[in-house]
Amino acid sequence: MSSVARVVIVGGGPGGYEAALVAAQLGAEVTLVDSDGLGGSAVLTDCVPSKTLITVADVMDEVTDSRSLGVRFPGDVDVALDVVNERVLQLASAQSRDVGVHLAQDGVQVVSGTAVLDGPSKVVATLPDGSRQVLDADAILIATGAEPRELPAAVPDGERILSWTQLYDLKELPEELIVVGSGVTGAEFACAYQALGSHVTLVSSRD
Repeated sequence: MSSVARVVIVGGGPGGYEAALVAAQLGAEVTLVDSDGLGGSAVLTDCVPSKTLITVADVMDEVTDSRSLGVRFPGDVDVALDVVNERVLQLASAQSRDVGVHLAQDGVQVVSGTAVLDGPSKVVATLPDGSRQVLDADAILIATGAEPRELPAAVPDGERILSWTQLYDLKELPEELIVVGSGVTGAEFACAYQALGSHVTLVSSRD
C-alpha cells in the first residue's frame, strides 16, 4: 500500500477545489472529478456572475444620481443586457480557467466526467466519450454542490420561466421580473435587476 494518501473529490465547486488544494499541499495524491466546470455554480452561474451584474447596476445608479451633482448627459441611462451578460460569462469562464491552472500547479489531477461510488474506497468516473476510469481512494469527498430547484407547475423554459443558470441568456431587460426565493442568490438578482430598470417583485416564504 502506498504511503501517500489518495484522495478523490467529486465536484469542482469551492468546496471541492479548495479541499483539493489543501489536500495536495499536505502531500496527498489528489484526483478531482467534475462534470459542470471548475468553480461550480459559485463561479460559473451564481456568486461571481451576480456580483459582476450588481457592479453594473451600481454604476448605473451612480451615473443616474450624478444629475443631482450637476452632471448633464442626454437621455436616460439604459443597459445593453446582452453585452452585460456576455461580459459576465466571459469573466466567470476566465475565473474557472484560473481555478484549473491553480489545481494543476499544485499537482491535482482533474478528470472531466461524472462519478459514482463503487464501495468505500473506489470511485468510477464516466468520461465524456463514454469510457470509464476507476479511481482508488483512501478518502473520498462528495462536494457536488447545488442546482436550481424546479417546481412541477413551473418548469423553466428559458423564455418566460428561468432558473438562475438561464438568466444570463437574456438579451433584453425584462420590464417585469418576479423572483421566487429570497436567499442570497434571489436577493442579489432582485436588487441588480431593480437597479438595471426592471420592476421586480420578490416572493419570499421567510426572512
